[in-house]
Amino acid sequence: MFSKETYTKRRELLRERVSRGGIILLPGNSEAPRNYPDNGYHFRQDSSFLYFFGIQQPDLVGMLDIDSGEDWLFGDDLSMDDIIWTGPQPTISDLGAKCGVTSTASLAALQEMLTLAIRKGRHIHFLPPYRADNKLKLSRWLGISPDAVADRISVELAIAIVSLRDKKSEEEIREIEDACEIGYRMHTAAMRMCRPGVCERDIAGAIEGISLEMGEGVSFHSIVTQHGETLHNHSHNGILEDGRMLLVDAGAENLMNYCSDFTRTYPVNGKFSPMQRDIYNIVLAANTRAFEMARPEILYRDVHFGAVRVILEGLKELGLVRGNIDDAIAKGAHALFMPHGLGHMMGIDVHDMEDIGEEYVGYDLETERSAQLGVSCLRMARRLKPGMVMTDEPGIYFIPAYIAKWKAEGLNKEFINFDKLEPYMNFGGIRIEDDLLITETGNRILGKRRIPVTVEEIETFMAGE
Repeated sequence: MFSKETYTKRRELLRERVSRGGIILLPGNSEAPRNYPDNGYHFRQDSSFLYFFGIQQPDLVGMLDIDSGEDWLFGDDLSMDDIIWTGPQPTISDLGAKCGVTSTASLAALQEMLTLAIRKGRHIHFLPPYRADNKLKLSRWLGISPDAVADRISVELAIAIVSLRDKKSEEEIREIEDACEIGYRMHTAAMRMCRPGVCERDIAGAIEGISLEMGEGVSFHSIVTQHGETLHNHSHNGILEDGRMLLVDAGAENLMNYCSDFTRTYPVNGKFSPMQRDIYNIVLAANTRAFEMARPEILYRDVHFGAVRVILEGLKELGLVRGNIDDAIAKGAHALFMPHGLGHMMGIDVHDMEDIGEEYVGYDLETERSAQLGVSCLRMARRLKPGMVMTDEPGIYFIPAYIAKWKAEGLNKEFINFDKLEPYMNFGGIRIEDDLLITETGNRILGKRRIPVTVEEIETFMAGE
């Protein structure tokens, strides 16, 4: 945990930003069963609860009384039957003291307080619940049907929390850099293991072991695949083949639950073929262009367009794309090769705050989401501010079914040279991802050392030199 003063200050700032008054309710998470009640998934606390209370323990609820300025922590102390299984645990009062909360009570007392607040007509602010059990709890506490919970969320609270969490403090940056060091070790271990005959599962298991050895585990389910054209390929069943490329998209949570998220793509045999080198260098140039552009006050949507321009220009040099690049971007021709956005925010969540809602995190009144091909999947379009942490992850993918669909429909046929795509139908995909911090004057790559990224660095590293 950070100091109790950090959490106290965060709660004070949140109260100041919710002008409507009333009560702010921040439920923590409960254990989630895998296949029967006593066999649970690895516990992960709700990130907004962590941000304002810092306690990594299930079945807790935080409450901020905006009008009185009082903070509460609710939970039930363990019974002797519980202690037999868990060992001695801090009391709710002890936990409250760690985060600067002096008012603590049972979950039954929470229900009584909320019932009284509702009778008095006080407004109760809460975020969109992403877990079914929290949705049901809110339904019970507030006396409304589960279907009505979504209609009662507090947009004011959502915007207020995003405005606090999207700018990372110095102590948060240190934690993210720690997660980046874990990510570095994961990815370099994968590069060392990569060779023909190795199972993708062996690499996935090794890198996820590193994340557990050094932190709380992975920040998302690792992608370790020779089928990089499948954007979220979570199968690890392939055997590495000479001539193929391996895409590894993986990150870690450190002991404070701050995240990293990196992607590297490299040849299984350690040497890029001419075709692989050409496509790889285009993606790397797009990654570099995003770093060149990212700075305070620029829209991340414009950084996205800067990266896709580099991709289309590079593919045009190879003869795969033709025509005017401005017109091609306007028509969304780049979506054939990069059907996702450039990146997302990162912090306590690997896709930071997206549980609150992408419309509040990545968009605002200035940047409404576009339905246009090639832009609709952009998670983050907002104007950048110092302290934001972003991912920069351009890619080029040759997706046979998608190419066949575009060709059959004649979609963007004036820009796509479909006949010249035939040699690439079994190519796969390449993505390169780094994490960046927006500074007062520009940005910097997070992590004490950058995972090998150029063709030369990768080939040298994989050769063990």
